[in-house]
Amino acid sequence: MSSRREQFGAGVAAVAPMLPGVAPFGVIAGLTAVGTGLSAAQAMAMSLVIFAGASQLATLQLVADGAMPAIILLTVFTINLRFSMYSASLAPHFQHLGRRWRLPLAYVLVDQNYALGIHHYRQGKPGAAEFGHWFFLGAGITLWLTWQAATAVGVFMGASVPRDWSLDFAIPLVFMVLLVPTLQDRPHIAAAVTGSVVATLAADMPLHLGIVTGALCGIAAGVWFEYRAEAS
Repeated sequence: MSSRREQFGAGVAAVAPMLPGVAPFGVIAGLTAVGTGLSAAQAMAMSLVIFAGASQLATLQLVADGAMPAIILLTVFTINLRFSMYSASLAPHFQHLGRRWRLPLAYVLVDQNYALGIHHYRQGKPGAAEFGHWFFLGAGITLWLTWQAATAVGVFMGASVPRDWSLDFAIPLVFMVLLVPTLQDRPHIAAAVTGSVVATLAADMPLHLGIVTGALCGIAAGVWFEYRAEAS
């Protein structure tokens, strides 16, 4: 497997089993965007510019709550910090590429694409070192098209939903679905429980800082439990 076309096709094939899980998430993002008062054009523009499901939903929640722009930016920045680690991990494999390649590859860097891409490189298959970025691009474009199409479905479904039908419940449900599979040990459970309890108790904090406070306390609890586990 050494040609650009073969690598691109392999990326499309590798990501295909993940699409049934991506599509409903995109539909919910579109529905939620319209439910919080955005127009169809604004909702689609948001999806095109951000292209990050967790960040989109967090932004919509904070906008609906009337949070200050600085709080929204800080929250999105915190959520997306993981992409800096993804980028650092992939950088050695992309160092031979110019800016015209790195910019579009950075745009389609999402969780699923990173996992597939780094696994593909680590397998060391023929052609991966030279043309692996085509694999990454194939998977990324497929994810992008699926997300935008699913978001559009949600947007236009939401446009026909009465305004008094609140769709805000979709946001915590989606994050619960994403969270539960990660609760595999005590530090993760401690972080989730502490963060949720603190965020609930701090819901009335000024400047809508309850979510950020809960997140910071959850991280602190997780780190403390992990330290205790390593020390014992």
